[in-house]
Amino acid sequence: MIELENMSVVTVGHVDHGKSTVIGRLLADSGSLPEGKLDMVRENCRRNSKPFEYAFLLDALKKEQSQGITIDTARCFFSTEKRRYIIIDTPGHIEFLKNMVTGASRAEAALLVIDAARGIEENTRRHGYFLSMLGIRQVAVLVNKMDLVKYSEKVYNDIRDEYGAFLKKINIVPECFIPVSGFEGDNIANPSKNMPWYKGLTVLRQLDEFKAASPAENLPLRMPVQGVYKFTGGGDSRRIIAGTIESGKLRDGDRLVILPSGKRTSVKSLEVWNAEKPEEFVPGQAAGFTMTEQIFAERGEIVCREDEVAPQVGVKLKVNLFWLGKERFEKGKAYFLKCGTAKVVMRLENVERVVNASDLSCMNRQYVDKHEVAECVLELEHPIAFDLAGQTEATSRFVIIDEYEIAGGGIITEALKSHDYDVRNIRWASGGISGEERKKLSGQGMVVWMTGLSGSGKTTISLEAEKRLIRAGINAYILDGDKLRRGLNSDLGFGDADRKENIRRTAEVAKLFADAGNVTIVTLISPFEESRRQAREIIGDSFMEVYVKADLETCMKRDPKKLYKKAKAGEITSFTGIDSPYEEPKTPDLVLDTQQWDEVECVEMLLGAIASHGEKIKE
Repeated sequence: MIELENMSVVTVGHVDHGKSTVIGRLLADSGSLPEGKLDMVRENCRRNSKPFEYAFLLDALKKEQSQGITIDTARCFFSTEKRRYIIIDTPGHIEFLKNMVTGASRAEAALLVIDAARGIEENTRRHGYFLSMLGIRQVAVLVNKMDLVKYSEKVYNDIRDEYGAFLKKINIVPECFIPVSGFEGDNIANPSKNMPWYKGLTVLRQLDEFKAASPAENLPLRMPVQGVYKFTGGGDSRRIIAGTIESGKLRDGDRLVILPSGKRTSVKSLEVWNAEKPEEFVPGQAAGFTMTEQIFAERGEIVCREDEVAPQVGVKLKVNLFWLGKERFEKGKAYFLKCGTAKVVMRLENVERVVNASDLSCMNRQYVDKHEVAECVLELEHPIAFDLAGQTEATSRFVIIDEYEIAGGGIITEALKSHDYDVRNIRWASGGISGEERKKLSGQGMVVWMTGLSGSGKTTISLEAEKRLIRAGINAYILDGDKLRRGLNSDLGFGDADRKENIRRTAEVAKLFADAGNVTIVTLISPFEESRRQAREIIGDSFMEVYVKADLETCMKRDPKKLYKKAKAGEITSFTGIDSPYEEPKTPDLVLDTQQWDEVECVEMLLGAIASHGEKIKE
């Protein structure tokens, strides 16, 4: 048995132009309705003293039937000898454009319906523009309700010529214009006897003429990371990266790169919940895998194959967007941009032009009003991975969140280079820049004070945390003993008094770094509770004490710099743990037990604590 291919087709058009009726008639005349469904709807209309409408086959909600408009998207399924179809009926009313765009976002082709009696209206043009923005180029225009204009060829020709010229301006060349009557069934599934002048295809035949998109499995691998899961029960130590395959294939042994971090690993094993492991994962499947090299990955990143074309990575995007928010889209306000599983703070940098979707006129202004379309430049707070329009849909389309609601969306057309702040555009006050103003420009500063015995893991954890913070667009810097004792504290020894002075000076420097908006990670043994308390007093609320815990025996076994060996041989004196005490923190903000948790877990816990502490400081 030959397996049929799938195709998603969206229907769009102005309110009351008959989209739902056309689809209902298509289902009825093609024999695709469940047995008894049509009779049930007819009987329901009779009981409620309503005239029967084919639209009621789709508009199932009572609210929709009473108002006579489609509010949400409805999906129906039917098959021809060639393929299986998912027909998406979207709302036409201007207040429900958001639903229309959501419904159209994954379609491969479109049926655009125009009422022959009412002609081309505002949303007729607007919907055409949205189809263009979403990259849907296969469009059949159905001139509906031809029975209401007495099947006039002139009316049909006038609409075809006018709307065809409009579509040409937005780079859509329609496959055809079909004169139809959804109510009477003309040219839906069967040729119309009422329009002998029309020699083209019926709607049903035209659907089979649409070309299916290239299978997503033939495109480069794109798996947005949904989450990372660590198992510990019953000796299970698997660390699984999970997500949905949007394109390409994932197999055992594949060499991977995870963006935007750029880290590389290989697939050790494919993982699936409560089922037999597959030979490969393909588009649409929820996937999980373990790694040969344990790397850090987080929600929002994209898993790609090393030998395939990589997505773009950046913080500045040129986009085509449509705006549907209650408030205008404007500069100076923070929004969230969601692309794939990534969610990042975003701001409008520039509006290149605002386009009136009805008449295609352009306006030059730096804001976008509701129901308008615009070409804009967006700047993100940290890098994300993405594709450009026309490549992988799920990673090239985005939505914008304003006050917890989807307010807009669109497609990414270009990755732009990011530039540092232009100092000429910063207003400097006569008295200098305040701490609050500096934080707005540079970010939320804090001091992460890592204390613990030599060999406990402070440096290893800090180095990885610093890399991840920087890759996320956050200024981060490590202050460690080696750096400080080569310069600023080169005059200090290792006696108790000098150790305390070393910590005091380091705390003063770290405070300055934090004031400049940096996440400053201090990695000092700092053995004395009194000195750590003094550092907290110097730095203030932005101070976070992290105890990197490991017992002396474990640290001596690790001994990466052979310091314990030298201390025991008498080559080093006043060495913490050997001939100098270490006072464990009594109430640290975070404990990282490196005997219980591995490096990966410790870094993730540290980054989570940094994020939480940053929110606490803001409050």
